[in-house]
Amino acid sequence: MLMAHPAVLTDLLKQYASLQALHAEHGTPEARQRLEDVSYTLCIATGTRDIESALVAARHQLPGARPADDSLVAPA
Repeated sequence: MLMAHPAVLTDLLKQYASLQALHAEHGTPEARQRLEDVSYTLCIATGTRDIESALVAARHQLPGARPADDSLVAPA
């Protein structure tokens, strides 16, 4: 699977956060469209089908991200 460059993911995450902070989903048609566009692009860039999965995947792919250890086996 191709992976998006971390700079691209960082930019998309910042755009998404800014649009969410401005409540773009309830704003002008242009703001709603921009939020939809960024959401779609994040999904494409991460190979996911919904924005929640895309956000998790994008953050996980950034440098310095540490995956949570969800194993049930205790470390030795």
